[in-house]
Amino acid sequence: MKILVYIQQDEGKINSVSLEALKGAQDIAAQTNGTVSALSFNSGVCSQLTGYDVAEVLVAEDDKLNTFNPLFYLKALEDIANAESPDIIVFGHSYEARDWAPRLSARLDIPLISDCIGFKMEDKLTFIRSIYQGKLNSDSVVNKGAFIVSFQSGAFRVDGLQSGSAEIRRMTVDLSGVGDSITPEEKFQEAEQAVDLTQADVIVSVGRGIGKEENIEMARELSKTLGGEIAASRPVVDAGWLESSRQVGSSGQTVSPKLYLALGISGAIQHVVGMKGSKNIVVINKDANAPLFEIADYGVVGDIFEIVPKLISGIQGSQ
Repeated sequence: MKILVYIQQDEGKINSVSLEALKGAQDIAAQTNGTVSALSFNSGVCSQLTGYDVAEVLVAEDDKLNTFNPLFYLKALEDIANAESPDIIVFGHSYEARDWAPRLSARLDIPLISDCIGFKMEDKLTFIRSIYQGKLNSDSVVNKGAFIVSFQSGAFRVDGLQSGSAEIRRMTVDLSGVGDSITPEEKFQEAEQAVDLTQADVIVSVGRGIGKEENIEMARELSKTLGGEIAASRPVVDAGWLESSRQVGSSGQTVSPKLYLALGISGAIQHVVGMKGSKNIVVINKDANAPLFEIADYGVVGDIFEIVPKLISGIQGSQ
């Protein structure tokens, strides 16, 4: 089985969701005796990719690929797919991929299974999708032929990527016949107050158990002490205690930090789908039956207003 992973880059830096998708591809290859190749439209990131366990790194270079344009990207990957005949094309489920992966599916006339949270090997390779705001999971199987799959952020852990050594192979694509009906404008910039929680190594997240707005300062101090970011479940954001850019869950951001410390969060499924990919989950809640304890690596049943100040003091005392 040949697996081709498209690697998205932003200003010369590999998008983290692409690396997670690469890890997913490695896992699929391990269970299917397959091979993985990585594809980039930017030669600057290829040296980073050669350090991973891939058969080879493909790079398509053309001035028209320097800036994202779905028409040029579509034609370039169509040419490469026709030349390489991969069995699976893998994307990270980013906003960019949502734009042109469906177009590629239509152009190649192959199925697209989008926004997957994982896979499993049963009689056939089966992909898992979360539906109804995370309340249910559905299984998707392609019975025959090639297909495209995208994995959502947090589906796989980047720190599990297998290292290796790969060569770079340059590909030629013909974009001369592609029209320019789409003209990229200035890149969208987030508002200054917005925060990208997906880049945080440590997140301290507060839920309804924080009680009132002024108590958030305690959690903010803990996040600062740990060198992390503060986040929240939806009830806290709906109350106006934290800005919406700090919401984690199905209607907020999906994160996978090295440490996710949940304070007073019961664990509604809408929140869980946004943080279950975290590498270490620590839950502090006075309700021993809080659902979030089910996925916690470490759990503390107790009052956050007694535990957190002692935790802050202990950490600061050891620094």
